Amino acid sequence: MDDLDQRLVTLLRHNGRRAISDLAHELGVSRATVRARMERLERQGEIVGYTVILRADAVSLPVRGITLVEVEGRAKDRVVDILGGFAEVTAIHTTNGKWDLVIELATQSLTELDHLLSRIRLIPGITASETNLLLATPRSTRARL
Repeated sequence: MDDLDQRLVTLLRHNGRRAISDLAHELGVSRATVRARMERLERQGEIVGYTVILRADAVSLPVRGITLVEVEGRAKDRVVDILGGFAEVTAIHTTNGKWDLVIELATQSLTELDHLLSRIRLIPGITASETNLLLATPRSTRARL
């Protein structure tokens, strides 16, 4: 992808339904160029789809964090299933190194976060965890409302 493709993708990440004429105007190119670039990116598999972002996904809860989790033996799948049932868990990632899972969390308050972390630590198979609060998000590819 060249610079124009990257700028186009950035605009589409923020609003995948934006009119081609608006994209062309902002990028300083013709509508035909934008349309051809989008079609090429789709054909090459760079753009694999467009989606809807709900308000609940875009407006974060005020207290957010990342929890690193160490899981014993073969308990990973069971732990992931249990974590997936917590409404405050917004994403679960497997990883390598010391930690087995990276969990993204969001709650209304620090008290709720503390309660959530207590519940997480009680899950059988979790042997250690470390949590970091997210203070600010200077850049994100999520929708801006």
